[in-house]
Amino acid sequence: MPRQSISETAMTGAERQARYRAAHAAGAPVVRTRRLSDRRSRIQRWNDTIAAAVELQAEYAGWLDALPDNQQESALAEALRAIVELDLSELQAVEPPRGFGRD
Repeated sequence: MPRQSISETAMTGAERQARYRAAHAAGAPVVRTRRLSDRRSRIQRWNDTIAAAVELQAEYAGWLDALPDNQQESALAEALRAIVELDLSELQAVEPPRGFGRD
């Protein structure tokens, strides 16, 4: 997620450097944050991704069913139909390898 903008226009390199030097001279503490790493295993991430895809497919099926009759032949309906007709059972059946030394 990008940082919030301080002003409406981007700062030049000289302005950025001047701001850094002013903060450094004032003794302002430097706060650095790290993005949390994803601690889930690859298998768990795979299973979560497949579950999300199946969930989305069900949502799209509901959306397709709720379309009015005059939109059943539209490009939107065709795209929804293509998503609903995807066979995700093969992806659900895949068992990813556990990794080195965990077989």
